[in-house]
Amino acid sequence: MCGIAGFAGPGDIEILRKMTDCLTHRGPDDEGFSQDADVFLGHRRLTVLDPEGGRQPMWTRDGELAVVFNGEIYNHAELRVELEQKGHRFQSDHSDTETLLFGYREWGADLLPRLNGMFAFVIYDRKKRRLFGARDRFGQKPLYYAMRGNLFAFASESSALIQHPHIDAEISKLSLAKYFGHGYIPAPHSLYTQINKLPGGWSLTWDIAKGELEKHCWWRFKLEPEPDWEEDQTAEQLLALLDDAVAGHLEADVPLGVFLSGGIDSSTIAAMAARHVDADNLHSFSIGFEEPSFDESAYARLAASHVGGKHHLRTVAFANAHERVAEILARLDEPLGDSSLLPTWLLCGFAREKVTVALGGDGADELFAGYDPFRALRLASLYSKYCPKPVHRVISLMVSRLPVSHRNMSLDFKLKKTLSGLDYPEPWQLPVWMAPIPPSALEEVILDPPEPEAVYSEALALWDASETKNPVDRTLEFFTNLYLQDGILVKLDRAAMMHGLETRSPFLDNHVVDFVRRMSTHFKFNGKTTKYILRKAVQPLLPDSVLKRPKKGFGSPVGAWFKDGKLSLPATFDLPYLNQAGITERLRRHRRGKIDDRLFLWACRMLLKNDSAR
Repeated sequence: MCGIAGFAGPGDIEILRKMTDCLTHRGPDDEGFSQDADVFLGHRRLTVLDPEGGRQPMWTRDGELAVVFNGEIYNHAELRVELEQKGHRFQSDHSDTETLLFGYREWGADLLPRLNGMFAFVIYDRKKRRLFGARDRFGQKPLYYAMRGNLFAFASESSALIQHPHIDAEISKLSLAKYFGHGYIPAPHSLYTQINKLPGGWSLTWDIAKGELEKHCWWRFKLEPEPDWEEDQTAEQLLALLDDAVAGHLEADVPLGVFLSGGIDSSTIAAMAARHVDADNLHSFSIGFEEPSFDESAYARLAASHVGGKHHLRTVAFANAHERVAEILARLDEPLGDSSLLPTWLLCGFAREKVTVALGGDGADELFAGYDPFRALRLASLYSKYCPKPVHRVISLMVSRLPVSHRNMSLDFKLKKTLSGLDYPEPWQLPVWMAPIPPSALEEVILDPPEPEAVYSEALALWDASETKNPVDRTLEFFTNLYLQDGILVKLDRAAMMHGLETRSPFLDNHVVDFVRRMSTHFKFNGKTTKYILRKAVQPLLPDSVLKRPKKGFGSPVGAWFKDGKLSLPATFDLPYLNQAGITERLRRHRRGKIDDRLFLWACRMLLKNDSAR
């Protein structure tokens, strides 16, 4: 795993060094720089494959192509064989980076659908005077870019881009509103007006001579269910695909482990890894918490005992964990309003003490309908259809008066969030359920906010573009195309890279995803059971205590921290457009127990990085 940066246009090698210095945490092992006239390429490396032959920027022997690359290509060995048969001669022993160079030379942009992996890369084509960049299907690895006149710059993080003197760190009001409306900033937006995120499944080409940019969507998650699949055969095939995916994700020249929470997703990956790694070399990692409603360590121990290998557990006292927020903010780059960032960061740091690569279960909730909203869809539809608006307002008022509990996913929290979403039409309900604050509250926190339709444009466009009328399928497409890419995977990438840890997600393997896309909806959620076919597929591998346990989110008691003053907000806000009086009032009401504003206040803390918190 690495950090990449570069530009074509005005600047010098010292600017490039400043950019790559911002990415040292992403690649602590090595650095590399190249300059060719007005083209500058920089790289920070976390060494995972081919320590000697994988240094970057990597050039072809003839000096026509160069690449900087962040990620892993799991099928690089097969691609190497195919390319060698076509006459390409590799210089490295088994570097997946070199596969990109020769793959691009052979197939151009058609290389992208052939890649099974997580990646963000930029190739410099010296002969054609252009830069070609791309991200993997789900955007597991980040790629930001900016254009100013004849300057085109790119980097793994926006903090590196603003080191270039031609790129201003001007805050975008629309992005701020989107952040509070989602808890993350959806691509192609970033926090800054001059910086964009390339969405997952997209490529770009910058013509250096003409100063022109072209973008292309080369892949999008789309459900195309095929009828008449037999259940037992589907479960068998899914198990085989997962086994192959985990085997491919286990390739590394450095120590490797798995995250293990004791839930079905991570336990599945651990059980599959145990088929391919002997017990002495299989390390699993869990974080436990002293607060019972947030602790999953008992389930993790059960799963580890069943799977085998060496299990490592660290118990954390949340009473002191809030003190680590400043460390996270120092390297977060773009704000992220997911409070599970903190325990994820702790887990990644714990794992990095022993391994360099860790496999996890991310992506399963989105692919197999694992979230609570899937259970709520039918009841929400009936409620909206038969409950008159005046009655809904009375019910909402009554529920708003329930005592606030700061337990993990407490009943009052879920009821209030559900009813908040039901204030809006069906296309709005999913993003509002997930939002730190509803659209009606945006004017309390942003001065003259954008219209709600602009804030939720990506979610509404997804809803309108869906070819299915099935609400479960539409919900799946929302979670996979938006929440997974710009929320979950960003959290995982940032938390891991702060510790120089590479994380891998076998559930997002090409073959697994393409198979799941073609499954009928009832295999994912049959009206009662979420992840139905996954549970059936892995039943021979995991105990009932794992298969049948209720879902518990990986959260933090941020509501309690803000209430008792362990966490607060800065005395003065250093960002434009924010309504400081409105935000301060929401904090005051939360502390008095009038509202539960845990999501919004955490989102604010992740946004406001100055340390003068009161």
